[in-house]
Amino acid sequence: MAADREDTLAVQTLAVDLGDRAYPIHIGPGLIDRPESYRPYIRGRQVAIVTNTVVGPLYLERVRAAIGSDHVIDCIELPDGEAHKTLAQWAHILDILLARRHSRSTTLIALGGGVVGDLTGFAAASFQRGVDFLQVPTTLLAQVDSSVGGKTGVNHPLGKNMIGAFYQPRAVIADTSVFATLPPREYRAGLAEVVKYGIIRDASFFDWLEQAAPQLVARDSATLMQAVRRSCAIKAEVVAADEREADLRAILNFGHTFGHALETLSGYGTLLHGEAVAIGMVQAADLSVRQGLLDRDAAGRLKALLTTLGLPVAAPALPQAAVLEAMGADKKAVNGRLRLILATGIGNVFATEDIDGESLQHTLAAGSRLCC
Repeated sequence: MAADREDTLAVQTLAVDLGDRAYPIHIGPGLIDRPESYRPYIRGRQVAIVTNTVVGPLYLERVRAAIGSDHVIDCIELPDGEAHKTLAQWAHILDILLARRHSRSTTLIALGGGVVGDLTGFAAASFQRGVDFLQVPTTLLAQVDSSVGGKTGVNHPLGKNMIGAFYQPRAVIADTSVFATLPPREYRAGLAEVVKYGIIRDASFFDWLEQAAPQLVARDSATLMQAVRRSCAIKAEVVAADEREADLRAILNFGHTFGHALETLSGYGTLLHGEAVAIGMVQAADLSVRQGLLDRDAAGRLKALLTTLGLPVAAPALPQAAVLEAMGADKKAVNGRLRLILATGIGNVFATEDIDGESLQHTLAAGSRLCC
């Protein structure tokens, strides 16, 4: 049994197959401290590590030590939180790169959660028209979602992730031992995106998550390795098929249009992204039921799993008109028409602009009284 567990926790590598922009996702414990995690992907002597005030004290010196003294390393520390995923912080990164005379051969390293990863990736895409960067995600949500796929950007007061670029990292270094330092709320928020992969693409994975929920809540290392690996594999498969969200990749947004509206209207940071996605997935499932697409029992299973994992499933009290307006402003709208990802079953979702307005209003009005 001990040997099996050791094999389960061994470092695993997946590939995001994008031709000349292909890159690996390395998953396993202890990767942050290994020089071989970074050195194959750093082509020049200059390195800039972008982190935040929470993650920096935990991991910054360990990353510096692993990279080694033969590189010139600058450190850029940002404020923590979604409220700081702004153009001002993006410009701050660029200001330091310019002031320290970084060149086109520099490598940026995003050491943090999704906010740090998105800001660093956008800075890498913009600086000197594109420099290398590595993702070193330190939250569960970032490991299974935002660090993979090349979506980078910042928020705007009128909408989440409305400014940015598609720009792929050279590698993703997902050290699963970092979960031990995650606050409970941050950890639970990451589980929402794990659940998403089951509902959108893999019914057997969803079944497994239902069975493994107690181990996930307890942060069992072997269970988490399996959850991270399968989540990353699903996202890598979808991104490889549709890098710039022309078609299939849209399914990754299940629950996100609802969730982004809640984040925008609540004030960035009031709801964590994963919490908003959890609520949004329940709302998307509810609307799917109301439109006759999804069995009520399937929607109930989704809500029950999220509840078991300690995630919110009811929306905060917000004016319905404001929520509808925020959803309409989402970047996934097409020609002014709302576009949502709806479900026909566990493991099967699709994008549609065929939204029944009355059903949508009922879903938004239901709040904590959701039909499922």
